[in-house]
Amino acid sequence: MLEIRQGGLYCPAGDFYIDPILPAERALITHAHSDHARIGSRSYLTAREGEALLRDRLGEQAAIQCLPYGERLRINDVDVSFHPSGHILGAAQIRLERAGEIWVVSGDYKLAPDPTCAPFEPIRCHTFVTESTFALPIFRWGDPAETIAQIHDWWRENREAGRASVLYAYPLGKAQRLLAALDPTAGPIVFSDAIERLNAIYRAAGVALPHSAETKDFSQALIIGPANLHGSPWVRRFGATASTAFASGWMRIRGARRRRSLDRGFVLSDHAGWNGLQTAIAQTGAEIVWTAHGFTAPLAHWLTEQGKQAVPLELAWPGGEASEEELPE
Repeated sequence: MLEIRQGGLYCPAGDFYIDPILPAERALITHAHSDHARIGSRSYLTAREGEALLRDRLGEQAAIQCLPYGERLRINDVDVSFHPSGHILGAAQIRLERAGEIWVVSGDYKLAPDPTCAPFEPIRCHTFVTESTFALPIFRWGDPAETIAQIHDWWRENREAGRASVLYAYPLGKAQRLLAALDPTAGPIVFSDAIERLNAIYRAAGVALPHSAETKDFSQALIIGPANLHGSPWVRRFGATASTAFASGWMRIRGARRRRSLDRGFVLSDHAGWNGLQTAIAQTGAEIVWTAHGFTAPLAHWLTEQGKQAVPLELAWPGGEASEEELPE
């Protein structure tokens, strides 16, 4: 059903690419993060729920066709449908069926509940192409509610000490998940313009998110911004004593916080961790699993030991983030 070409994952029977690396005649897009959605293809097909974010990424000139979750479209000899992946707003797995054979390309996904996007939908298939961003046993996620409680405790301690709390998070997906979970009555929550632009798209889709607070006393505020602003004038305006933290799955690695000169690290990922990957793969019932995007070889090795036919994919991703968790940070 699929093969690896210079441009990425290609479906010969349908004559299309999925999340192509290079510009393609027809591109099927799992979600709007820039390592999956690239400018330059002639036409795009994505889940309707993700259309606005993809338009924001690609620009008004892009030819984008949309398909509601679960609705099938025949493309040449292949039936195509999009199904929620639980990653960010509008993110999808792509189901391909031809002559009774079913493949599913997961895109990026998580199993943890998230009020800002549709939950992961297990799809039975013969071959599953899974992401592997956090495919090592060290990456086991705890209860997200406990992480949010830890952020609140850190914020409270900073307020009592009279210092601003600067929390770095990826602006698409992670920031909205945080804003939906944090308590706005605890104090003013301030965020960058880049995050607010994306928040507006989420609100238009029916996701309830707060607006950035108007305050001059940043010592009581929680400030959310992308990690690339660390050390920038935007951050320095919050005071020399501001405490900095980062919400990411990469905070599970010892020393990751220290190398980035951060005060705190909070483990919160929009990708499935080691246990989640195992659960999702088992739910598909797939006999063959292709591993992509991340720790592909370790996951393929583990799956082989479990009796699966596993194939690690070698795909280069020029021009986009190494992952939406901003690896390496």
